[in-house]
Amino acid sequence: MHCPFCRHPDSRVVDSRTTDDGNAVRRRRQCPECGRRFTTTESASLNVVKRNGIVEPFSREKIVAGVRKACQGRPVTDADLGLLAQRVEEAVRASGISQIEANDIGLAILPPLRELDEVAYLRFASVYQSFAGLEDFERAIESLRSDGVTSRHGGEPLDDEE
Repeated sequence: MHCPFCRHPDSRVVDSRTTDDGNAVRRRRQCPECGRRFTTTESASLNVVKRNGIVEPFSREKIVAGVRKACQGRPVTDADLGLLAQRVEEAVRASGISQIEANDIGLAILPPLRELDEVAYLRFASVYQSFAGLEDFERAIESLRSDGVTSRHGGEPLDDEE
């Protein structure tokens, strides 16, 4: 690591700490040449390959925005969506790969979304599993029933839906 003050090509790590969100490491460094201290932040990069071939950095905000559409009118909070995005990111990073297809992220969203809200799960799955017709919805609903997994919000309507 080059010193930002004197451009010496080396530095010594004085202290290392993880950031509050645990996604990066802050290192306090000291230059052996000029003796000045500086801080660096290191994080593992995760890139997403979109359908059109463009590569961009992973973004939790994009997950939240995409899932929010499926949760429209459902009793799902912003905190629920933030936690879901965090779980998806952790799962993707645990795979150890640095580049992932956008469609694979969509598929990684399905299990935690299913636990959160079954209706939102069906809406989202209809896009990412390419539902072609009613039979696909019927199979997905039957799978939900047979697995016996109930989401936190199940099929509860909102007050204005009753």
